[in-house]
Amino acid sequence: MEHLLRPLIVFGGSALLTLALGWAVDLVLRRADGRHPETPLWGLLRRCRLPLQVLLLTAALRSTYRQTRWTVVETYQAAIGQALTLVLIAAGAWLVVRIASAVVESAYARYASSTRDPARLRRVRTQVTLIMRIVTAMVIVVAVAAILMTFSDLRSIGASLLASAGIIGIVAGVAAQSTLGNLFAGFQIAFGDMVRIGDTVVVDGEGGVVEEVTLTFLAVRTWDERRITMPVSYFTGKPFENWSRGGTQLTGTVLFQLDHRAPVPLLRERLHEILLDCPAWDGRSWSLSVTGMDASAMEVRAVVTAKDADDLWTARCAVRERMIAWLVERHPYALPGAGADAAAPELPGPRDEPPRTEPHPEPRRESSPDRG
Repeated sequence: MEHLLRPLIVFGGSALLTLALGWAVDLVLRRADGRHPETPLWGLLRRCRLPLQVLLLTAALRSTYRQTRWTVVETYQAAIGQALTLVLIAAGAWLVVRIASAVVESAYARYASSTRDPARLRRVRTQVTLIMRIVTAMVIVVAVAAILMTFSDLRSIGASLLASAGIIGIVAGVAAQSTLGNLFAGFQIAFGDMVRIGDTVVVDGEGGVVEEVTLTFLAVRTWDERRITMPVSYFTGKPFENWSRGGTQLTGTVLFQLDHRAPVPLLRERLHEILLDCPAWDGRSWSLSVTGMDASAMEVRAVVTAKDADDLWTARCAVRERMIAWLVERHPYALPGAGADAAAPELPGPRDEPPRTEPHPEPRRESSPDRG
């Protein structure tokens, strides 16, 4: 009877203790979240319940597994203890990452609720994302190091390698030069405010929105849903266009190649009508000017403004489409290639005046030869 009672007490007691403590902690966090709804930290910490229970269960079993006095446990006591230690270290690292993630997300959520500047919010979001990745990487490295230190053979190997740390450091530095460069470039991007998640950028002639920023690469989503993945060192070593830095408002142009007979004042009036009927136009500015001319056509430039890159693209397309349709319907002679078949309407000129009558000159009288 004792042979069955001891394992039941050890395993059942550890499981009940784990469930009870996990339930109590979750209850405290739930009540704290209800009392302080303005602080999302308590609600986010509730996600730590599972790693906390794994940690508590592993710690309880690590302390009491010998009390089962099973033959298998006594035979493989060292191996079981080693396995429980590894699980304990992994669960502790998991719990630390979850707690750090809750703290960072809570700080970002409170900051996002108090600021109205989208550019500053994207910058903080980029910094928070990279900070979380750094913390996760550091915790994983420490956990792996702690796991390796539990093996005596690996401790001796590590001690022998430590004696040649100088040579290994030089070799590792040369081999990981590109990786370390990207790592430091990631820090520079995060805290130098060069590019942020959500920025509209143009790299290598491709425009898109920054979708993800890590310690080593940056992902840009193009308008056709492609993803351009580039090392972060590219953005610290080469010039690129950031349309969102300093604000998302943009100014764009629409170019028309028209006939010399095109009615520029009417074009200007039509552009204003199109923009007033276009929701993508932000109302800041607009203009239409003749910016060039050659023997075959003249270049007309329309300038429009919008609050961001997406609206600017929509406004430019709307102006181009509706202006061409209006020219085809009302002024086809203004389109290039119309030729002489499309005659331009006569422009109003000065008021007609009655023709002036010129006096007729008197005929010249010739002298008669027989007059003296």
